[in-house]
Amino acid sequence: MKRLRFAVAALALAVASLAQAATTGWPLQNARTDVGSLYSLQRGARNFVNYCLGCHGAKYMRYSQLAADLALTEDELRANLMFTGTRIYDPMLSAMPEAKAREWFGNTPPDLSLIARSRGVDYVYTFLKSFYEDESRPAGANNAVLPQTAMPNVLAALQGPQRPQYEMRTGGDGDEVQHLVALERVAAGSMTSVEFDGFVRDTVAFLEYVAEPAKAERKALGVWVILFLLMFTAFAYLLKKEYWKDVK
Repeated sequence: MKRLRFAVAALALAVASLAQAATTGWPLQNARTDVGSLYSLQRGARNFVNYCLGCHGAKYMRYSQLAADLALTEDELRANLMFTGTRIYDPMLSAMPEAKAREWFGNTPPDLSLIARSRGVDYVYTFLKSFYEDESRPAGANNAVLPQTAMPNVLAALQGPQRPQYEMRTGGDGDEVQHLVALERVAAGSMTSVEFDGFVRDTVAFLEYVAEPAKAERKALGVWVILFLLMFTAFAYLLKKEYWKDVK
């Protein structure tokens, strides 16, 4: 019994720690992605190739699989999405040399094949929307989700520049420090806020698909599996009643 109480207490402490960790830092927004939408994935693939693939690769995704899953012909693939590979079976690799990437950014930009699974779609969605102007950074931009990021704001022209808003708070050592509380859009971009949210949502949906190409199929199949289990449970219950109806 003591061991059981100890295990329950440890579990409660772990849950409390996770809840506290989830509430710290910049609040994440709900991405509301839909990997079952073919059009969203097609738009997301276009966005990724045009704005991300120059620095970040997706080495676990091949162009051939992309064409098959997104209902694209080889001609459509080569004309619109295939800029870094020469063969349709090539993976989606960045065209940026690693040595140049380290020289320009201080580190090689990470591969994004599994970013949606490792960080979560809400994290990626909020990250792409949370850049703001910061002249102290080498690229002139910082990010509320990942402070001191080396990544430039490649979507600035679409979203429009954002300015940080701070308030003074007392730190653990008793000193007052600046705390980022909001981002203010100071000029219009080429997209409205609604259009930009959709742009980012499609991009994140594509990254979610790349991280697990079978997810949409798995979710669709899961509905039928649940229905089968419900029907099987009902038949099993009726069969049990039939077998035990004469037992008192």
